Amino acid sequence: MSANSLSISQQDPDYVTSNSRQLNVPIAQEEVYSFFVKIVKRLSPDDVLREFKGLFIDGLDSQYSHSIPGIDSIFLDDNEKEYCNTLKRCIYIIINNWKTNRKDKYIQKLVNLFANEKLKLDPDDFLEINIRKSWLENFISSKDYQEIKLFATKHDELSKGHWANRYTSYLLIDQSVNENNCREQQEAARRLYRQIKDKYKFELAMYIARSQSAVPSTNRYNNPSILGDNVLHLIKTIVLKKGIFSHENIANIFIKQTQYQTLEEFKKSIDKYLFFSVDNQELIGTLRQQFADKLSLWKENYNQEIITKELFLRTCNRVIDCLTTENGKEPSSLFILLVSPGHSLTLVIILLKTILICRNSRRHLELRIAHLIRYYEKYPEDECKWIINFIEIFNITFAIYAENVEYNLIKMKEEDQSSNPQLNLDDYRVFSQMKVDRQK
Repeated sequence: MSANSLSISQQDPDYVTSNSRQLNVPIAQEEVYSFFVKIVKRLSPDDVLREFKGLFIDGLDSQYSHSIPGIDSIFLDDNEKEYCNTLKRCIYIIINNWKTNRKDKYIQKLVNLFANEKLKLDPDDFLEINIRKSWLENFISSKDYQEIKLFATKHDELSKGHWANRYTSYLLIDQSVNENNCREQQEAARRLYRQIKDKYKFELAMYIARSQSAVPSTNRYNNPSILGDNVLHLIKTIVLKKGIFSHENIANIFIKQTQYQTLEEFKKSIDKYLFFSVDNQELIGTLRQQFADKLSLWKENYNQEIITKELFLRTCNRVIDCLTTENGKEPSSLFILLVSPGHSLTLVIILLKTILICRNSRRHLELRIAHLIRYYEKYPEDECKWIINFIEIFNITFAIYAENVEYNLIKMKEEDQSSNPQLNLDDYRVFSQMKVDRQK
């Protein structure tokens, strides 16, 4: 099978007639997508790369300047946007198949196809050829191409470079819910997001186990956070909340107690629930008043409505917005009030309590985290230490409360009765156990 076999202009001249050209672009695009869906299943990766290169790159060589073969003939009306959308979707069709079949090394080869001398503008080329080259140059410089490169990057290299790269999983959430992205890109983003999250949870569990072991191990796992060995103390503090008065148990009680409330009553109840037993009551007093004011004004027309599942979800999403970013662009005043002076753990626990009563809000929360990263990524790492600290604590806390990992705090020493009665976390060890995912 050769690249020219998909020359739409050769298959059906009607695709490029001046009267019907625009009308038939979507039809031609679907033929291109179907072609790649078929060959990526039937041909070897090298053959697929050859077909892709022949369609999108080789046709730009000046030796073909007497005509624009293959896929370029679809876009003679200079529709650069549709050209790039077609290119991008074809790439994700290939990526998804290769990811599923563990042929990741070929994804890097696919990305590398665009580092091609033929793509440079040449004054000797025909105008049509240089137009197509400029389109590909624009594509290579675009956010779309940068997002594609994520799928060709090894896990260990994702965190290198800019500080925001360490939090790629949140940026993938943004890709996966963006309705402007094709479904193949959304699917690829969801898959890579889950791989990164699972790897983080596994590495954290292994690091905890190895770092507390008295037996030296040659298989020492790296700390997936950047908090250093202090992460153990943080984890013990978080796990300490488990038990009868755990966040999960209190969340379950809250859900039962509020199921027949009106929205107005629910707003007051969730305010009490979120700030109950939170440390630093002086700070919480200021924060809570601002939070209550914002929430009370939201959906006032629905205040007398009995809370439904949909209204429950929307209220929890609104809570998340108030505590992170209300418009998806800049941080909320409550976020700055809590995080900038170093109260990240307090905010993370409040967000955790929100998710424990409404797990369907988890994706909305992670999307808001992505928006915060996008806002702060323009600043150097030295100026973003507090936001980075927040994300690190967030990652650890939510890994501990993940459904497929169980963490427990076990006391290893008996307390000296004459000593200070305050709890000494050094006397405890954290044990983690991976649960079996019965859905798989």
